[in-house]
Amino acid sequence: MSEKKMTSSRRHVLKSLILTIAAKWLDEEKAADIAAKEEYMTEHCVKPSMSGDQATLMEACKKLHTLLDKLDEERYDLLSKVGKADKEIEDLNIKLVDVRGVKKPALRKVRMSADAMLKALLGSKHSVNMDLRANLKQVKKEVKEEPQEAAGDWRKNVEDKADRKKMFEAT
Repeated sequence: MSEKKMTSSRRHVLKSLILTIAAKWLDEEKAADIAAKEEYMTEHCVKPSMSGDQATLMEACKKLHTLLDKLDEERYDLLSKVGKADKEIEDLNIKLVDVRGVKKPALRKVRMSADAMLKALLGSKHSVNMDLRANLKQVKKEVKEEPQEAAGDWRKNVEDKADRKKMFEAT
């Protein structure tokens, strides 16, 4: 059984429904985050009392100042830990690349003579001649002597063939 293809209008309707549901979920999630922040603030942050004389207010300010100093120290410590962790991750990534190795590009065919290849490998100091024919033995060819009769007068040969032609025409 083959599956039926969905029409573009049906696909568009389904896509818009999915997007509206996702937008509704995002709005609910934002509202939940705001409610959680407000709940945390009411539990942990007591509303300051502004009643009293100047000395009590100065004391409250000093407490808040020391609390801010502690929080700044914690924030600095956490930032340094994060920085160390990031540097360690970067070092491990570099080691991972070293272990894997660099991907070598595909080699291309290059037309090069044997002399040029040896010169490239050994450098210009060594002049190696790769003329392989120079090392071969020289072999003298034996010339077969053909009879000189075959290289006779060509006119005679033509006349012989003309006689044959007349012989066939006569019959």
